[in-house]
Amino acid sequence: MNSQYEIVLIMTPVLSEQQRKDAVKGYIKIIKGGSCEIVHEENWGLKKLAYPIQKKSTGYYYCVEFKGSGQIISTLELTLKRDEKILRFLTVKLDKHAIAFNIKDREKAKVKKESPKEEEVKAEVTEAVVDTPKAADERKKGDVQDKESNATKSEEDTKADDSKKDKELVAEEETTADDSKKDK
Repeated sequence: MNSQYEIVLIMTPVLSEQQRKDAVKGYIKIIKGGSCEIVHEENWGLKKLAYPIQKKSTGYYYCVEFKGSGQIISTLELTLKRDEKILRFLTVKLDKHAIAFNIKDREKAKVKKESPKEEEVKAEVTEAVVDTPKAADERKKGDVQDKESNATKSEEDTKADDSKKDKELVAEEETTADDSKKDK
């Protein structure tokens, strides 16, 4: 029976980009050699580790999701254990809920990558319309007025806060004095 698996590799940060790519290609070759189908592969990049591993505080993460029989897992894990480039790895058999979650997550990431392009175009259009000389003058006038009104508001707020603090301190001192009289 074909099951779906996910393996996450943490590679040492001292490897060059080409060495990392070659290592991942080698592991994918082992997976495909075991008559497995690669569903998805993703480079998570350099990340800080939760704790040092082999005196290294960062590592390159790589995730491979594949379908196949479980027979290849032991061969793959033995190869990973022997490789000095690999700091840690984790192989997980995915259930139907995890598979569905991964599919939704990939779709969200795909949509998220496409949508910023549309937003950038809209932002450029609005900036072009707003940047007429007349609009720029009006904006400058509005900014000056806003700063002046904010300055007067902040002065009033500061005075109000100071008077509240003074009242609280006086009330606290009175309470302390009353308590000390009761104790005597």
